[in-house]
Amino acid sequence: MRYNEWRVSYGLLQNINGAIAGGGVSKSLSNVRKSSTKMLSVIREKERPLPNAWYRYIGCRKFSMLLLIAFALLVFALGSFVVNKACPVCYLPVDQAIASMPSSSSASPVLHNLTYVLNENPIKSEPHGGSDFGGYPSLKQRNDSFDIKESMAVHCGFIKGSKPGHGTGFDFDESDLAELQQFHDIIVASAIFGNYDVIQQPQNISEEAKKNIPFYMFVDEETEAFMKNRSILSSSKRVGLWRIVVVHNVPYSDARRNGKVPKLLLHRIFPNVRYSIWIDGKLQLVVDPYQVLERFLWRQNANFAISRHYRRFDVFVEAEANKAAGKYDNSSIDEQVDFYKIEGLTPYSEAKLPITSDVPEGCVLIKEHIPITNLFTCLWFNEVDCFTSRDQLSFAIVRDKIMTKVDWSINMFLDCERRNFVIQSYHRDLLEKMPPPVPAVVRRPPALPNTRGKTPGKRIPRRGRDRRSGSSRHCKAAASNRDRNFF
Repeated sequence: MRYNEWRVSYGLLQNINGAIAGGGVSKSLSNVRKSSTKMLSVIREKERPLPNAWYRYIGCRKFSMLLLIAFALLVFALGSFVVNKACPVCYLPVDQAIASMPSSSSASPVLHNLTYVLNENPIKSEPHGGSDFGGYPSLKQRNDSFDIKESMAVHCGFIKGSKPGHGTGFDFDESDLAELQQFHDIIVASAIFGNYDVIQQPQNISEEAKKNIPFYMFVDEETEAFMKNRSILSSSKRVGLWRIVVVHNVPYSDARRNGKVPKLLLHRIFPNVRYSIWIDGKLQLVVDPYQVLERFLWRQNANFAISRHYRRFDVFVEAEANKAAGKYDNSSIDEQVDFYKIEGLTPYSEAKLPITSDVPEGCVLIKEHIPITNLFTCLWFNEVDCFTSRDQLSFAIVRDKIMTKVDWSINMFLDCERRNFVIQSYHRDLLEKMPPPVPAVVRRPPALPNTRGKTPGKRIPRRGRDRRSGSSRHCKAAASNRDRNFF
């Protein structure tokens, strides 16, 4: 019963009781019945509900809107968490990570001897793109490169000349060429072209790594000039841990496409290196290279590792996202995806398991330099050279073609794990548009407590249970250096 009806009924009961007490029962009851009927009629007229169908419609719409809003908020919250947060990752202490390094190279399935095509006068014979630097491989040559054999010769950039970086395009100074030929167990490499990024200095690097692992930063002449004008680069060719290598005669007009050369062809630039970690120029490495290699290669018995895309795992969805974001002209993206459809690429599904994604977050590559991984990055580069420079679109087709021929796989780890060991910064153009940081408020330290009568300098000894192992101390120290780094 509604509140107003209850109030009228209660008043009616009072009138009835009063009439009975006064003796005029029949007359009073008649008057009360008439007045109460009239009052209830007025109230019901005022409170008459909407027709049931219309009421249900309004209710359903309101409920649907609330549900939609709640779902949108949940997606936004989860998306923000995935994009901005790092997963817990446990690294071995540096000395244990170093001890975990394999003493010999991993076996390369089927392919044991890989050489590279040289051609002083490459001629374009196919309707797709390509470049003099890449050598314009024909469709037949491209198909043959996926037919894995014990010995192979494939296109892999640097097509002109006998030594990469010497008259091949993407050329180096003679002094740099000599250094790039030296043997190293491990290198870390990055690049900035078109003055597009700001150099990020690695953090939490062990003394062993500083002593034994060189950090190479490739820059073009435009970036070099900027660095010299700002007194960032001197004749020592060093900026912090980074050894700067200037690239002359870059093969492409697009700075981002030039960046794909060292990213995918490090094994050609460094022919005598066992392991490499590539990080894009906008990233800052915040975990020791030995620990990264142990965690994502050696512990997994893998020879190539890359993180999955943080949100997308289907090439076709990735292509549409690239088009929507204006990453490349739509017709070129459509041409590439249509070509891959003809070759058999299908949307990602559970049928591909244990493969968990077709789309990488390709800003970090962790690689052992052996023939099969060198072939993979060669053929991946050829796709980037021939089609769009969006390497996320060509990753899966190359991986899958190789995996159908040989027993080989890639460690595709979670992208939130990648965010544990690299921090992403903004590109230079965005940084220059940002307002300057607000200066920190200087606060005076609190007054010291009165210590009269107390023995100065006396410390309370720590109990035995509070002492921790060297491994625990290492994890705590690493975590304190970076608040988002969980162990």
